[in-house]
Amino acid sequence: MTSAILKQPTGIAGSDGPVDALRQKQAVLIVVLASYLMILLDTSIVITGLPDIRDGLGFTPTGLSWVQNTYTLAFGGFLMLGARAGDLFGRRRVYLAGLALFTFASLAIGLAPNPATMLAARAVQGIGAAILAPTTLALLSTHFAEGEERNRALSHYASTAGVGASLGLVLGGIFAGWISWRVGFLMNVPVGMALYRAASRLLTESAPSGGRVDVAGAITSTLGMGGLVYGIVRSATSGWHDPLTLVTAGIGAGLIAAFLWMQARTADPLLPLRLFASRGRSGAYAARALFLGAMVSFFFFSTQLMQGVLHMTPVQAGFGFLPMTVVTFLISLALPRLLRRFGSGIVLAGAFSCVAAGLVWLAQAGAGQGYVLAVGLPMLLIGLGNGAALAPLTVSGVRGVAPQDAGAASGLVNAAHQLGGTLGLAVLVTVFAAAMRGAPASDTALAHGISAGLCGAALLQVVGLAVTLLFVLPADKPSRVPG
Repeated sequence: MTSAILKQPTGIAGSDGPVDALRQKQAVLIVVLASYLMILLDTSIVITGLPDIRDGLGFTPTGLSWVQNTYTLAFGGFLMLGARAGDLFGRRRVYLAGLALFTFASLAIGLAPNPATMLAARAVQGIGAAILAPTTLALLSTHFAEGEERNRALSHYASTAGVGASLGLVLGGIFAGWISWRVGFLMNVPVGMALYRAASRLLTESAPSGGRVDVAGAITSTLGMGGLVYGIVRSATSGWHDPLTLVTAGIGAGLIAAFLWMQARTADPLLPLRLFASRGRSGAYAARALFLGAMVSFFFFSTQLMQGVLHMTPVQAGFGFLPMTVVTFLISLALPRLLRRFGSGIVLAGAFSCVAAGLVWLAQAGAGQGYVLAVGLPMLLIGLGNGAALAPLTVSGVRGVAPQDAGAASGLVNAAHQLGGTLGLAVLVTVFAAAMRGAPASDTALAHGISAGLCGAALLQVVGLAVTLLFVLPADKPSRVPG
């Protein structure tokens, strides 16, 4: 896969210089992609492992939700600070610190004897992910030149996101059904150690920007993102009428507004507002949030559809995502050629259309139907769009960004990813619950609620398509991703 990312550089025949440089960049890309894939797999593996975690550690039904919520809060809360840290202190140094934190926390989770240990370690793991996720993306700006090299690397980076999320559900089903939920976390330890050793040798340290840490910005962004994410997460179970939900979400939104106000007035902002000057970049952030809101909801509802309505086992449900996973992977291989021929805006518009159509089709599934027609075929369409969307969204989100702002731009991409998925799921779970309210518990009632949620996800994709056509497509200059 990586051999196609960079073209063979020209040089004097018999000289190993260009060849060595190419191999070095390919090795760096493997390290970056593997680091990002580790985060993605960990996030989705835990979803299918939740029932076994509940039984093994003695979580209460309500307490179990905090296995994911604690991670989400720490990840979202520290995201902007983690993103800017690489710009200020050097991306290699910050990457290694985040990787060590994530690996250590994975070991603690895999060996956790009780709920308290699990939740504390998940919070630390979320902080590590908040450092790793934006830093891995920013490292591509350090090691790959603007233009063909970087655009190709970004395409494969974004495709990893599409493959990793669905592959994690497959692996999670296998681990939970055949081995143990602990394997999903413990396997991060040898992988993390190997990546740390490889990164120490391969990565080049970026020049620190030399600015001071925006302490006020760090505090307000962390508390603001944390409060907003907490309010959104709580709304999924307590509803938007709940006073604590409204208070925490309102305080979070107010702190984020204060954060943005301060960023416009400080000399060394945590988030340079000049990143929003580009209409295309701003549209890409909004479109990414909408896309992830629909896709995270798709994973949530389709898992319940396969196990709760079609009565598949966790292992079968895990394998049930394979059609989407395979198509996502195949499209990722062809994506550089598609982007070169059509441009990121047109490819992105097609991706939103495919996912919307697939979600509407999937929403028709009900009790007594077979997997192939009700789930498998719609997943082919969803996989097609999933594989084609994230690369152009990522390319558009960091296009034209100055090197000193690469970390902050990467943080915005990840913030849109994180908040979009969290908010989208919270809203659509409310739709799901409303559709089932008053109906006696049955497969038919569950299928009706899932159908309502999936139709809501399709609507998010339609709005994302509109944002793409209005903002991203007009900004899609002739500088397209070469194949």
